[in-house]
Amino acid sequence: MRLFGWGRKKQDAQSAEPSPAKASASELESRVQDGAGQDAGKDAGKDAGQTEASPAEQTEARKDERPQSSGDQQEATAAPAKKTGDKPRASWAQRLRQGLAKSSSRLGAGLTGLFSGGRIDDDALEELEDQLIMGDLGVEPAAKIVAELRRQRFGQEASDQEFRQALASIIADMLEPVAYALDIKNQHRPHILLVTGVNGAGKTTTIGKLASQFQAQGAKVMLAAADTYRAAAVGQLQIWAERASVPIVTGAERADPAAVAYQAVERARAEGVDVLIVDTAGRLHNKADLMAELQKIVRVIKKLDDSAPHDTLLVLDATTGQNAINQVKTFKELIDVSGLIVTKLDGTARGGVVVGLADRFGLPIHAIGVGEAMEDLSPFDPQAFAKALVDLEE
Repeated sequence: MRLFGWGRKKQDAQSAEPSPAKASASELESRVQDGAGQDAGKDAGKDAGQTEASPAEQTEARKDERPQSSGDQQEATAAPAKKTGDKPRASWAQRLRQGLAKSSSRLGAGLTGLFSGGRIDDDALEELEDQLIMGDLGVEPAAKIVAELRRQRFGQEASDQEFRQALASIIADMLEPVAYALDIKNQHRPHILLVTGVNGAGKTTTIGKLASQFQAQGAKVMLAAADTYRAAAVGQLQIWAERASVPIVTGAERADPAAVAYQAVERARAEGVDVLIVDTAGRLHNKADLMAELQKIVRVIKKLDDSAPHDTLLVLDATTGQNAINQVKTFKELIDVSGLIVTKLDGTARGGVVVGLADRFGLPIHAIGVGEAMEDLSPFDPQAFAKALVDLEE
């Protein structure tokens, strides 16, 4: 399975003739542009002071910026460099099982012996429903799973393995309709990804991983730091831009986020960028201001491309459990969310919330994260996820 869909073949991207007006990736990273940003939400002409940071400036920014919360610090220090002599990386299936170990241990312990050698009866199904709810799948999804198991296997004898296979199959069927790869096509250039999520959800880390993986597939990628009111956010994104070796467009401190996004789209179009990833704020404690900010970013981007943004991704932290449901509800009120990415599944026993998200909203779940390395963000595989969740041995 490819990590993420990319509409242009890698060799085509590498052999494309560059325009004389376009800069190479290395030139973009070393250039500092002293241009004026445009506050396009009003007149697209006010000076916002955006520049594209060079690696030297990015290094300097890391000295000056300090994460403001434990969540921010985790994002800034994620994905350490590999050491010489490291053991070969485990397969994705192995990493998924390891990442979901806390969730499967919590749920699996309750399932062990529940149906071992016995009949699937009312008492057993009632106990199963309780275990699914405690596993953070949610009340309604748990009821649906139990109802389907009753329909398929009620009154039948089942070993522990057979029961887990039936349960995993039902869960996978519930997840299958929302499993969509993040597919970047050629008809939009740049393809603009707007990324949002609460502070500490893993948003900056996810953007860095997306940038690295798209670039590995031959796409020319650019980042835009439109979360300008949180100084640490810009510094963190600069770190990830350097790690992924992609250019980044930033603004002056507390610059208009919409102006940063506007300039980034202009630069991306002028320089032949394939994928532009725009980081946005996630200050849910001031919902009215956040709504106005996000809507303005969308509005000004549409001045340059009326079909943009082409994807609006909400990054969710799985460790929040059922609170992730509330976050989706809130962000859907603020902006037209097109898909989800669920992170930090390796650090929680609440991985069952993915089932609740799928059942409640039906939004595409493009990818899940089970670790800090670049390759630990991967497309959502319902079959593998369901098996790992119920601790089903292959």
